[in-house]
Amino acid sequence: MFFYLSQFLSSLVMPLSICMILIVFGLVKIKKKAGVKSLASGVILLFLFSNQFLSNEAINAWEPDYKIIASLPEFEYGIVLTGVTNLSKEVYDRTFFNKGADRATQAIQLYKLGKIKKILITGGQGLNPSNPNTEAELLRDFMLIAGVEEADILIENKAKNTYQNAALTKEIFNQNNIPAEQTHLLITSAFHMNRAKGCFDKVGLSTETFPVDYYGYNRKFDLPILIYPDPYAIFIWQKLFKEWVGIVMYKVAGYL
Repeated sequence: MFFYLSQFLSSLVMPLSICMILIVFGLVKIKKKAGVKSLASGVILLFLFSNQFLSNEAINAWEPDYKIIASLPEFEYGIVLTGVTNLSKEVYDRTFFNKGADRATQAIQLYKLGKIKKILITGGQGLNPSNPNTEAELLRDFMLIAGVEEADILIENKAKNTYQNAALTKEIFNQNNIPAEQTHLLITSAFHMNRAKGCFDKVGLSTETFPVDYYGYNRKFDLPILIYPDPYAIFIWQKLFKEWVGIVMYKVAGYL
């Protein structure tokens, strides 16, 4: 119930939804002053949300800085959050990745470089599974092919959200007699790290962060980025708004 309420509220306050509501209301009430103001506000906001420079500035301000791998100490476990595979496409002989593949590939890199000795992958099928596979199992299969030893992988394949990632990871560690005070490396997308770190802190697991999968890029001042509208800019704002709503809802639910 909490998940569906969160999704419903998120859809209402997404940038594109706000613009569409203002524009539609403005068109319906176009003969009134309020309608004209609403229409103008919707168009202006749509222009701002589609500006590449503004969206990039916003995502760069939100995403934490990346960390130099050489500067990291060694960790017993790297904790990899899922949410990066395409479960809508049912396949059995490979793993289809979405944008966040860095969570898996950079975890493998850290393992190969000796920065993490073992990997725990956490994530199930989500709330509306259409695929018998779980994300944790798909990432495990990929990591095995990439050369990670099977004995060095633990999977948690029940979690449906970030808080469950943390809570069920703690259970796995307890079952395997891994000390609660031991610090592990938390690996997830940069835009998602704030919420993920908060959830792991809440359940009492000590973690150091390693953000990956960046959406922001180096600041540019060329003409297309400064002026031309771009649907990807709206996508970035949608990603940010969804994460912000998620954080608010998690605080209300006591997950943070």
